[in-house]
Amino acid sequence: MARFSMLDISLIRREPDRVRRSFRRRGLDPSLVDEVLRYDEEYRSSLTAVERAKAEKNRLSTQIAKAKDKALTARELREQIEALSREIELGEERVRALAVSEPSSPLRALLENAPNLLEDSVPDGAGEEANVELRRWGEPRHFAFDPKPHWELGERLGILDFERAAKLSGSRFSVLTGAGARLSRALIAFFLDRATERGYLEIAPPLLVSRDTMWSTGQLSKFADAMFRDPEADLFMIPTAEVPLTALRGAEILEAAELPRKYAAYTPCFRREAGAAGKDTRGLMRLHQFDKVELVWLAVPEASDDALESLTWDARSLLEELGLAHRVIVLCAGDTGFNAAKTYDIEVWLPSGNGYREISSCSNCTDFQARRAGIRFRRDAQSKPEPVHTLNGSGLAVGRTMIAILENYQQADGSIAIPPALQPYTGFAKISL
Repeated sequence: MARFSMLDISLIRREPDRVRRSFRRRGLDPSLVDEVLRYDEEYRSSLTAVERAKAEKNRLSTQIAKAKDKALTARELREQIEALSREIELGEERVRALAVSEPSSPLRALLENAPNLLEDSVPDGAGEEANVELRRWGEPRHFAFDPKPHWELGERLGILDFERAAKLSGSRFSVLTGAGARLSRALIAFFLDRATERGYLEIAPPLLVSRDTMWSTGQLSKFADAMFRDPEADLFMIPTAEVPLTALRGAEILEAAELPRKYAAYTPCFRREAGAAGKDTRGLMRLHQFDKVELVWLAVPEASDDALESLTWDARSLLEELGLAHRVIVLCAGDTGFNAAKTYDIEVWLPSGNGYREISSCSNCTDFQARRAGIRFRRDAQSKPEPVHTLNGSGLAVGRTMIAILENYQQADGSIAIPPALQPYTGFAKISL
C-alpha cells in the first residue's frame, strides 16, 4: 500500500505557526514543528546539492567529449569528477536517510507522531471537563423503585453470564444467552438496516488486517499497546471496523462524482484496554471483545464539515428511535483523538451511573488518514489528484446500547421492556423470568 505522511509537509512549511498553535492546544510541545522544518530543510538542501553536483559532473563530461584530446582532458578533470561522484554518493545517501518513504527516517518518525491539525471551532481545554455540551434529547427516566445496574438485571434474567465468560477467557469478556443473544443480534440488524436506508453500503470486512492497513489509518504506532496481534503472521485483530472500512479504497484515485462514499460494517472489535485497569470492571461497558456497527465516509474536503453533522445525526437518530435519552458534546482540544480534527461524542443516559456515558464517537479526520492510505480523488480529468477527507463514527456500539436498554427499560418486577422499534427484530416485547 502506498504510504504518505500524515500531516501535509507543505502545510507545515507554509503555516508553521498554525501547526504550532494546534500542538499547544493539544498540550503538546510545539518545538516538534521546528524539528520537522529543520530535517525538511536538510532534506531539500541535500536534494538541491545532489542535483547541482550531477549537473556539474554532466558539464565536465560534455567538456571531455568535445575536447580535441579527450584522454588529456579526462586526466586533467579526473580529480574534479571523482570528487563530484563522492559528493553525489554521500548526498544521495543523506537524501534517502531523510526521505519520508524511508522507515528509519527521523523526519518520518516526527511526522508519524504528529497528531492531526485541530479545527478552529474545537473548544480549548485540557481534558473532558472542558468538553462542551451542544444539545440534549429526551428526559432521563425517573423510577418509582430503586433501579438496578445492567449486570444484576442480566444475570438475574439469565441473559448475561460473566462467570462462565471468565472461565472461558478470563476477565473483561461476556457470554450472552437466550434473549440476550437475540437482543444483541436484533440491534446489529436494526443498525445495519437503518444505515442501508440512509445510503450506506454494507461491507463485511476481514477481522484480521496487516500492519500496513493499521498504519494507514493512524493506529500504529500510537496505539500499538491497545492491539491484539498474531506476531508470526504480523496480523492485527481490528480494534474497530473504522480500520478496514477507511483503508478499503487505499492507494486508489476516485472520481469526484463517486463522493461521498458511505460504508457501514458490523464487526466484533478487539482491544487490550491496557490503559483502563480498574475502570468499568463490571458488566458490558469495557470489554476486550465487543460488537459495533461502524459508519465511515469518504468526502471531498469542502463537504467534510457538513458530512460530520450528517454522520452524527445518523448515529443520534438510532437513539431517538429507541427512545433513549442522550446528549451530544464536542470534545475540547486536549480530549480530541490523535487522528481527529474535530469530534462529537454522543452520550446515552445510564441510570446505574446517574449520568451520561459515551455510546458513539463521530470524527472528521480531514485528510490525515487519507494521506497515509493514499486515498485520493480527481475533481475532473485534468485535475491533479488530491486527498479525500475521511470521517467515522459508531452507529452504534452494540454492548453499550444493550446496557442502555436494560437499565432504562427495566420494570419494577425485574423484566425488561423492548423498545417498539426493536420488537420486529427481536420477535418479543419483553424479557422476563
